[in-house]
Amino acid sequence: MFKKILIANRGEIALRIIRSCKEMGIKTVAVYSKADAESLHVRFADEAVCIGPASSAESYLKIPNIIAAAEITNSDAIHPGYGFLAENSNFSKICEENKIKFIGASPAMIDGMGDKASAKETMKKAGVPTIPGSKGLIKDFNHCKKLSTEIGYPIMLKATAGGGGKGMRLVWAKEDLKDSWDSARQESKAAFGNDGMYMEKFIEDPRHIEIQIIGDYRGKASHLSERDCSIQRRHQKLTEETPSPFMTNKLRKEMGEAAIKAAEAVKYEGVGTVEFLVDKNRNFYFMEMNTRIQVEHPITEEVVDFDLIREQIKVAAGTEISGKNYMPQLHAIECRINAEDPYNDFRPCPGLITSFHAPGGHGIRIDTHVYANYMIPPFYDSMIAKVITVAQTREEAISKMERALDEFIIEGIKTTIPFHQALMKNEDFRKGVYTTKFMDTFELK
Repeated sequence: MFKKILIANRGEIALRIIRSCKEMGIKTVAVYSKADAESLHVRFADEAVCIGPASSAESYLKIPNIIAAAEITNSDAIHPGYGFLAENSNFSKICEENKIKFIGASPAMIDGMGDKASAKETMKKAGVPTIPGSKGLIKDFNHCKKLSTEIGYPIMLKATAGGGGKGMRLVWAKEDLKDSWDSARQESKAAFGNDGMYMEKFIEDPRHIEIQIIGDYRGKASHLSERDCSIQRRHQKLTEETPSPFMTNKLRKEMGEAAIKAAEAVKYEGVGTVEFLVDKNRNFYFMEMNTRIQVEHPITEEVVDFDLIREQIKVAAGTEISGKNYMPQLHAIECRINAEDPYNDFRPCPGLITSFHAPGGHGIRIDTHVYANYMIPPFYDSMIAKVITVAQTREEAISKMERALDEFIIEGIKTTIPFHQALMKNEDFRKGVYTTKFMDTFELK
């Protein structure tokens, strides 16, 4: 087992990793930018190293500084968390070269799954259902035009190097194709330095359901059931739950088997997620694979009773998995609390938290790194907390979430708590009849 792990991240996920390491008797090293000197992950780690100024590019994305911090602290592994360098194959490769274990996927796996076009081809070969679309990258606009006619509108143009909704365009008719093609390529080039595009048939009103998987060094994989992440805004998830209210035993079995096929096709090592789009007839299609721990992993932990970070560390250290699949025994919901103004188009609201009171009681979990008098810096993602409720039934989990949100006091800044309170009262949400289009018609009064 590892003696010391450096956490190449910040905020709640850094603190979450520190907690599991402490319980496993593993020493931890926090890295931080100057803007994060007062963050809790710095306080609770065994050691802390400042790796640069406030901007991500000069600190959390600066590979030489992170490797140097690992070397001076004699860390034998690096946990990248999610975001930043978690799916950067170059970082995984540099860790390998420096004989530091990267707790995540190998460079080849990250590249194979990060390039969405090649990932799709891999999945096809493995027998995983995929969305009809282009074979590999689109050569030029003429090729794009021909393909769109063959596949049939509506179509989705996607950047091959994409993520976070960048370089994506939904095209309903051929007269809009040229403008969408040009703007998607420009956006992708600016965001990722790569303007490669591919095309997919657009699945109308789908649900976004993902399967949590874990694989070991032998390439053996198993799944820990699903999460429904359909409630999103601008391709960013707002709330998640498991089991999905849309799920049937037959569908879970089929999707679980497909996710294991996907993981074993690339001999996946570590925890990861296979994301699917599911249409109204419960046909499902592979969307992408995330080769890291997910923001929403706590709800899976709560319904199958496994510490996924602990399992991730064990697998990275060479532990073999049992190969058993796990089904949800309870119902869990997660609300992501962001420092944003939900009444003002979710505008980020960094600043000083003047008062902070976290909810508690049976079946409530809060993952956060903030506290009273904490200054939220403007440089990073706006998520400041996750509220997770777990109960015997979905109805109870919703009631528990309503109570928890009412108890959650954060003053000094605007947060998305009012949005989540309204969501819990929404009739369609309560009935479980929502799709990825939910936010298009949802109004916060």
